[in-house]
Amino acid sequence: MAGGSLGQRNASAFNAELRRLDSPAACKALFSASIAPYGFDTFACGEVDLADRDRAVFYIIDRPDAWTRFYVGSGMIDRDPLIDALNTRREPFTWSDLRADRTMARVGRASIEAAAAAGWIEGLVVPLPTIGTRAGLISLAGHREIADPGIRDYLCLIAICLHTHVRTLVASHGFALPPMGLTEREIASLRLVARGKSDAAIAKELGVAVSTAHEFVEKAKRRLKARTRAELVATAASFGIIDI
Repeated sequence: MAGGSLGQRNASAFNAELRRLDSPAACKALFSASIAPYGFDTFACGEVDLADRDRAVFYIIDRPDAWTRFYVGSGMIDRDPLIDALNTRREPFTWSDLRADRTMARVGRASIEAAAAAGWIEGLVVPLPTIGTRAGLISLAGHREIADPGIRDYLCLIAICLHTHVRTLVASHGFALPPMGLTEREIASLRLVARGKSDAAIAKELGVAVSTAHEFVEKAKRRLKARTRAELVATAASFGIIDI
């Protein structure tokens, strides 16, 4: 079809509107409105290190608070079948695809069936391979199967647009959950480390003792599994936690 498929043209229009938005909250509202007509009413967007799931960030979570508390508090991320699938799947996939996979672990199958019992009968996961063992992902869940391949393509395209854009905003506007458990003071210290500030300079900037500033940086290093300040800054920047 001249000028691209309908899905591509609609995705282009979505992307143009998305690029005018300057906050994760506004992006969340636009994406939610765009996926709702196709039966999807919840989603999450972020990035995870498949080799070390403690190193995960959520840019947007549009899911019930009770679900979020359960997911984080129970350590579900360590056995999430959708994240497990990212080890072998590089293309978008649905929950139906996973149900048909006989190699999926029993706990993963049980998780999907539990979600179905709660009314989410279908999901769509759009992975974005990044560096090494890391992967970005957008995960949608809803109450209707995707019958039209064109709709699936459209949803994948706008999901990629969302992830790419919102990733540039969270360092300034904040995350859906504290990234890798970092506190606001630890993130503030990280930004100052990225500017080449010493512990003494960080302490002066934040109005704390030098020993406290040093501890902020050391805690940030432990959370991000970084051995040096240079590695700390590089890791934080690569996950979109800080801008440099």
